Parts: sequence; structure tokens; C-alpha cells
Amino acid sequence: MSVLSETVVPTPFGPLAALRGGEGGVPVLALHGWLDNAASFVPLAPYLRGVELVALDLPGHGRSPHLPAAAEYSLPGTVHTLLDAADALGWARFAVLGHSMGAAIGSILCAAAPERVTRFVAIEALGALSDTAEHTTARLREAVAARRALRDKALRVFPDVATAVRARMQANGLSEPVARLLVERGVRPVEDGWVWSTDQRLTITTAVRMLEAQVRDLLANIVCPVRVIYADPPQPYFPEPLRRERAGLLARGETVVLAGGHHLHMEQPDAVAAAIGEFFLGG
Repeated sequence: MSVLSETVVPTPFGPLAALRGGEGGVPVLALHGWLDNAASFVPLAPYLRGVELVALDLPGHGRSPHLPAAAEYSLPGTVHTLLDAADALGWARFAVLGHSMGAAIGSILCAAAPERVTRFVAIEALGALSDTAEHTTARLREAVAARRALRDKALRVFPDVATAVRARMQANGLSEPVARLLVERGVRPVEDGWVWSTDQRLTITTAVRMLEAQVRDLLANIVCPVRVIYADPPQPYFPEPLRRERAGLLARGETVVLAGGHHLHMEQPDAVAAAIGEFFLGG
């Protein structure tokens, strides 16, 4: 695939910023992880053959607009934005490539709109993070308090982009080139330096999470072929045997485990591309 180019996808929500490449190939919608952006797929894109990749900046991330003040970010709510984006692209049917939060959203999209999604590659997540019924009130109280506190919270100002890159490297254990890709698309200039462009509301606790039984029902009802790519070792919030059990619910699923970190699609794009192979092409 040729390099990705900047584009905008019009939707009723607003213009979604995106990176696009490989015109004429199999349509693939790429969904990045939490607090990441479309640059998440820049290292992987050159290794993908025969696909037209559109990597979105999801609402509140990267260069896309934030949701209105009264709106709430949610994984199921994002599904409508994705379908609107596909409609704007003229894609009646398309494949999905998701990393982390993007893979969680992709899982919901596959279950909710099976007539639209042809194939799904999920990297480092499958289904949404779940919670127990007994934790519902505590989680809701924490989320409401955190949301109210945001009104008085100032954005951290970095004197230069390099300082923001170092902060992202430290937070996520990323190499400098990978962190720089995400940071340069994820900051905006202010008078005294640079601040994150991500909506601060995305940093607080999710008010309501699905129960594990709900997540499993969604996964069991995905009808398209799915290839799941997990990194070894697992992330603490998505441990074994949970992630293996979830993959086992897929009617047409297969799992590949690669040594690496959470952003292995950026740090080891050749290995991840080899694991994807010709999956999007039907192979």
C-alpha cells in the first residue's frame, strides 16, 4: 500500500479526520485505541496489500472534533458514527481492523450490524472491558464526581513536542518513533506550548460498563470471520484465561499470539502484517 494521506470523512456528528491509502482495494475501516489516533496504523499500512485503509480519528481523539458538552462517550454510541462514516465513504460492506479500544468497538459493530461487516481483525482486545453488577453504583459515583471535577482542571502544557513525546513514552512504554507518531497527531498549540488535543472527558472512569455475560453474548453472535491477535505477555486488565475464553466464543474465529507489547502493531508491524496475511482478501 502507498503511504496514508490526510482526508476528512463527513458525518452527521461532524467531519472526522482520517488517514487513507490504497484506493481501489478491499475497504477496511481502522479503529485506534484509547487516547491514540489514526497515526496508530501508519507503521502497519505499508505492509497491508490489496486493501483500501481508512484510519479514523475517533470522536474526541486526534484531529476530530469533540462531542458536545452534554453528550457522553460510549462504545455502542460510536457504532453509529462508524456506520455514518462508512456510508459517507460509499461502503455498503467493509472489513474492520481494530486495536485495543478500537477492537472493543469493532466487536460491538460486528455484532450490531452483521450485514455491514465482512471480516474483522482484533488486535489486543476482543469485546469491551466488563464489570460486575455489584460495582455499578460505585463506578457511577466515581464517574460523576470525576466529570464534575474536570471543570476546574487545567490542561497540562508541554513546552515543546519532544517533552510530550517523552511523557507518552514513559506512560506506555513506547519507542520514540512510535510515541512521536501518536503525539504529533494528538497535540495542539497554545500560547505557552502544546496540550493534548484529546477530549479530557475520555480520561475519566466509564460511568457504566457491560456485564461479562453481555460481552460474551455479543461475541457469540458475531457471524463474520474474525482473526484475533494478542500480545504476549497479556495486559493486566485483559488477562488469561479471560482473553482466551472470549476468543473461544467466536463462531468463525482464530487466534494468533505474538511476543510483544500492547502496541505491537506499531512496534512490530511486519510481524503483525504477517499474522494478518491475506485475511482481508478472503485468504
